[in-house]
Amino acid sequence: MDKINTELVVAMKAKNAVCVSTLRMLVSAIKNKQIELGKELGDDEVVEVIFKNAKQHKESIAAYESAGRQDLADREKLELKILEKYLPDQMSEEEITKVVVEVISQTGALGVADMGKVIGAVMAKVKGRVDGNTVSKIVREKLT
Repeated sequence: MDKINTELVVAMKAKNAVCVSTLRMLVSAIKNKQIELGKELGDDEVVEVIFKNAKQHKESIAAYESAGRQDLADREKLELKILEKYLPDQMSEEEITKVVVEVISQTGALGVADMGKVIGAVMAKVKGRVDGNTVSKIVREKLT
């Protein structure tokens, strides 16, 4: 959180409007989460908020591009790039696949009916470092 506030001040001094608005939105989201939980957020919880905002930006990019609004999609991409600086390195599909195979063997999952159990266990292990859609796709492939 301190890093975000420091970089917000730097962006304000540099008059980087996109960075300032993105970081202000992020600080606001973090403070709202703190109010909702009634406590200071730990690093994992802050990463969770950032990941949620990044996911919303990805969804917005897809929506704007499908609607032919490239100008808005480009702005969302800039904002997403700023947010990604604060996220832990994302796992590759190979790394995710290894975790999925490990969880499947641990849980004894046999088919698509066990997908929810496997996805839940995988997401707990790789929290904040993967996209849920990617995990879902890999789990489905491995269980069918």
